[in-house]
Amino acid sequence: MSNGGGGRSAGVGIWGFGSMLAITLSWSLHHSIFWMIVHGIFGWFYVAYCAWIK
Repeated sequence: MSNGGGGRSAGVGIWGFGSMLAITLSWSLHHSIFWMIVHGIFGWFYVAYCAWIK
């Protein structure tokens, strides 16, 4: 019996989107690969921080 989802839950896609958004915001603000990686790890936390600061 297959669930048709390929073994992925909806939450994984949302967290992945948050990480990609954080990476994009980080690159546009800092232009640093190091900070881009750090902010990609923190994902939605960095996105919320940027939204709160701006």
